[in-house]
Amino acid sequence: MLRADSKSLVSQHFHLTCVSLIQVVEMCKDFQTSVRDMSDRYYSTLRRHNYVTPTSYLELILTFKTLLNVKRNEVATARDRYIVGLQKLEFATSQVSVMQEELTALQPQLLETSAETDKMMLNIEAETVEVDMIEDYWGPSKKLLGDLKFLDSLKAYDRDQIPDTCIKKIREKFIDHPDFQPSVIKKVSSACEGLCKWVRAMEMYERVAKVVGPKKERLKLAEDELAVQMDMLAIKRGELKEVEDRLQCLNDELAIKNKEKKDLEDNIELCSQKLDRAQKLIGGLGGEKDRWTEAARYTNLTGDILLSSGTVSYLGAFPVDYRVECQKQWHINCQEKKIPCSEHFTLSNTLGNQVAIRAWQIAGLPVDSFSTDNGIIVFNSRRWPLMIDPQGQANKWVKNMEKANNLAVIKLKWYFRRHILWW
Repeated sequence: MLRADSKSLVSQHFHLTCVSLIQVVEMCKDFQTSVRDMSDRYYSTLRRHNYVTPTSYLELILTFKTLLNVKRNEVATARDRYIVGLQKLEFATSQVSVMQEELTALQPQLLETSAETDKMMLNIEAETVEVDMIEDYWGPSKKLLGDLKFLDSLKAYDRDQIPDTCIKKIREKFIDHPDFQPSVIKKVSSACEGLCKWVRAMEMYERVAKVVGPKKERLKLAEDELAVQMDMLAIKRGELKEVEDRLQCLNDELAIKNKEKKDLEDNIELCSQKLDRAQKLIGGLGGEKDRWTEAARYTNLTGDILLSSGTVSYLGAFPVDYRVECQKQWHINCQEKKIPCSEHFTLSNTLGNQVAIRAWQIAGLPVDSFSTDNGIIVFNSRRWPLMIDPQGQANKWVKNMEKANNLAVIKLKWYFRRHILWW
């Protein structure tokens, strides 16, 4: 009769297979009979009563119904959240693969850009050497020719009125000096070569003019040569301008290449950092992925909730040794009947919430597992709990937990209605 009534009640509320339904009903019957036997033993040993009535059995069924529906909703919500997490994790993994491909593709570009930049640096160094060689003699010439009247002074120089002191100094210090030769000075500066020839021409003119007047024609040749040298100077100035312009273009191109290289290096560095962070994230979530996958395929709900319902409905009044003994036997029976349940069942793992348990402990609940299970029974029982509290621990815990709700504390010896109205 008990089994038939149980089957009727359970089948009306739970979506279980026929085999699971029969096994669950068998377990409910085992709960009722085993607790009844344990209550007799409990009385014979400790002289304490624990009553097991048909109402207890109905409370078991209703508790199982309530907890199973709640946990099914929680597991469904967690499963959906875990599935979304797995999808995001798979997307992150695919993005890492894309970043790895991008990084691999950027490496050859960086090598090519670096090679082009190095080659351009060599070209610029060669051009710079050429410019430096030109500027070696261009500086003094530019300074000397910076005087706008210099050329006019050369052309208008009175060749017939050269002071004797100047001629003497030129002949003593310069004319016979081995370094004051056009062929020697030409190696240093073409402009100075022209000036050297002009000085030597002036010296020769002075000497010849006094000896042989007709030889003034040679002065004309010297002037023509000076004009040629001035033309060469103008050409060299033009060449210098071309080289400077070309060098500026190369420097501009080098700046562009350096910027491209820097941007490419920054892009590679950023990509590498993203890749490293993504790999660390995926590595850190490796355990989470396994846990999410396992949670998404959670199959032990029926057995764990059944054992938890039996504990909440029947075992609250028993001390720890009786409770543990009964839970172990129920767990063995559940496994023998092929009802899916956790390998190491505990009430706190099935119905407990670590955040809530921590708040209970802060409010004064002892930290041992037996006290934690008692707190879970209090919060999941369908009826008001009667707490056996010789040490006052539960009293303190309840007062602290409900302090924010303006808990009213009364005693049985008080006139109940009066004290309720006072509060």
